[in-house]
Amino acid sequence: MPITRRTAITSLAAAAGRAQRKQPNFLFLIADDHAGYVLGAAGNKLAETPNLDRLASQGTIFRSHYCNSPVCTPSRQSLLTGQMPSMAGVTVLRTPLAEDKPTIAKQLKMAGYSTAVFGKMHFNRPSRNGMHGFDHMMCEDALNKTWGAAAPKRPVPSDVKTKPQWRPFRDPSRIWLNGDKLPYPRYGQDMKGTFLAEQACHYLEEMKDKPFALWASFHEPHSPFDFPVEDTSHFDPKRFPVPRAGPEDGQQIPLIFRDLSPEDKQGIIASYYTSARFLDRNIGRVLDKLRVLGLEENTLVVYLADHGYSLGQHGRFEKHCGYDPAMHVPLIMRWPSRIGQRAVHTMTEHIDVAPTILDMLGAPSLDLMHGQSLRPYLEGRRHSSPRDHIFSQYLENEEAFVRTARWKYNLCSGRRERTDGYKTDNPTPGRYRRLYDLKADPDEFTDVAAKFPNIVAEMEEKMLTRFRRTHPEADKEPARLAREEAIEWYLRPRDAV
Repeated sequence: MPITRRTAITSLAAAAGRAQRKQPNFLFLIADDHAGYVLGAAGNKLAETPNLDRLASQGTIFRSHYCNSPVCTPSRQSLLTGQMPSMAGVTVLRTPLAEDKPTIAKQLKMAGYSTAVFGKMHFNRPSRNGMHGFDHMMCEDALNKTWGAAAPKRPVPSDVKTKPQWRPFRDPSRIWLNGDKLPYPRYGQDMKGTFLAEQACHYLEEMKDKPFALWASFHEPHSPFDFPVEDTSHFDPKRFPVPRAGPEDGQQIPLIFRDLSPEDKQGIIASYYTSARFLDRNIGRVLDKLRVLGLEENTLVVYLADHGYSLGQHGRFEKHCGYDPAMHVPLIMRWPSRIGQRAVHTMTEHIDVAPTILDMLGAPSLDLMHGQSLRPYLEGRRHSSPRDHIFSQYLENEEAFVRTARWKYNLCSGRRERTDGYKTDNPTPGRYRRLYDLKADPDEFTDVAAKFPNIVAEMEEKMLTRFRRTHPEADKEPARLAREEAIEWYLRPRDAV
């Protein structure tokens, strides 16, 4: 058909319409063990996280966001599936996610996205393109192999002391938690975290003209808190105060931390902050590439961590518990012109992230999602059903947690001898309950369960209701169990390993 002036105008108008309706991109930035309080945007003046602070200033930061499990694998697979860990089938560290499970990556593929993941995902299976909905996959095994072959190893001066091989639970904790604040024996440009950021940047270059959904999942600041040689002297450990232990902490502090000196603890904290600073630098590399390629305006960026981390609070240097430092997680979302610049203080959970991503991108929703879309907050509207509590579970120790604005409640069966390395004086103490009044006791030092039996009953009802609504075997719950017994029935790990 001959091209006339009228058909040319019509074609130009159609092209302009397609440009306006161009499918948005998605960039998911994930850290490991990044506590919500170690962030400049959270008001921490010791944290040096300028790139994440800038991201927060350009979008929406959720101030009261919590994970649904304070351990890596269950938390990550819950995020990916939009389901609580029990329903996702992953409640302990070593369990692989079943390949037939629905994931947001599969949903985004259905919506026409090219999907890729680089970095730590805790799939507990070898990387394979196509698995879990990712067209391109370079997870822990493939990343280590590729980085080892590609990255140059510039010699580190012999007078620079570097950290030994990481041997958690075999070496003293001051060694594997980097109490001496030693660098990894590489320069910044040769570090694995930098290599991961570069792989993500190469992918952005390759996909700049196609709709993409990219996961960049960093290892930092997980122990042993890696950072490069040139960052060795950046933080003085003496700048970091050591959190005090509470009057009820003594017997529940894991044995492995009992011999840490105050100086060890300051070194560990300084190492963590240095690793978080290194993480932020690599986050900045990816965000800068997005901007340089002209993709920033049309890309939904989400930043979060799988869970938080305790840096001396209650005598702990780990997660694996229900205290706020281990459960409170940074969550930032940015999409220029679509997401407002604001802070949200209403409580939100990890299971809310998947529904939000799919909703914002117009992708098919998952058939089963335990969370709810946070889109109203992102658009400056009231949510029709704001959360009045959060729910989290750590089934390795057969315990679960409910938190409201005022109260934190923890119920543990006390029957399972934990295998995560964090044993206490009494590994199987029997059932215990702990209730904290966060208004009077924000650091969770004093158990007031005996004083407020009505609050305990209310929190247990919330806990049991959440289990019954989200557990795959809820229809098999035995009849005529007392409330505590029913909760304990749900606390047993049932992973198919």
